[in-house]
Amino acid sequence: MTSSAPLRTRIKICGLTREEDVDAAVAAGADAVGFVMYEASPRYITAERAAELARRLPPFVTPVLLFVNAPATKIIAACARLPTALLQFHGEETPEICLEAGRPFMRAARIPLDEKTTENTPNSPARFDLVKYAQDFKAAQAILLDAHVEGYGGGGKTFNWSLLPPNVSAHLVLSGGLTPANVIDGILQVRPRCTTLAVDVSSGVEISKGIKSADKINQFVAAVRAADELLAKSSNHVRVPPA
Repeated sequence: MTSSAPLRTRIKICGLTREEDVDAAVAAGADAVGFVMYEASPRYITAERAAELARRLPPFVTPVLLFVNAPATKIIAACARLPTALLQFHGEETPEICLEAGRPFMRAARIPLDEKTTENTPNSPARFDLVKYAQDFKAAQAILLDAHVEGYGGGGKTFNWSLLPPNVSAHLVLSGGLTPANVIDGILQVRPRCTTLAVDVSSGVEISKGIKSADKINQFVAAVRAADELLAKSSNHVRVPPA
């Protein structure tokens, strides 16, 4: 079944550490805000601090807690402080581990930066199989697409969106190096390939790591809405139906 009226692209602003940045994200129209629970990240905050910031959120704006290979006890304790939070897993978590907290979750897929067509290249690594990955993590609310860099997180890098499969039967969240300048192109390329699409930005709306710019947040949200308008007006846009 095709869609004649493209769905609104949901927006998450991630890596928030300050009250004014939470307020700016909400004022701009973000659907979700992300708090990093990974201690090695420059955007790390404690669960106590995340709960404090989340109290500023109005109804229908979702707090998201990002974890990387965290023990179940830490995840459960954080969930107790933020009972409405969605979980986001960025490490080596298996489907079973993601389910342990008993909470809705997103699973990050780390897409290689230099991925190319490799069928005719001997001994080359296989292309990342996003269709299989989405099936393996079918219990996830969405699969978040991020660039595979050293360590965890996209490091502000974009991957080659054009190499994504043409039809992924899943809700996707596009992340990794998004900015007000490139998010329109990202949405236009990825939206037709999936069930629904959301976008997730962190470094692309920052002044420095963990410090957001209200102007950049507003520019990013405006660009996402512009992409939605382009898709709505395009007589050629037909969403690829799920397999």
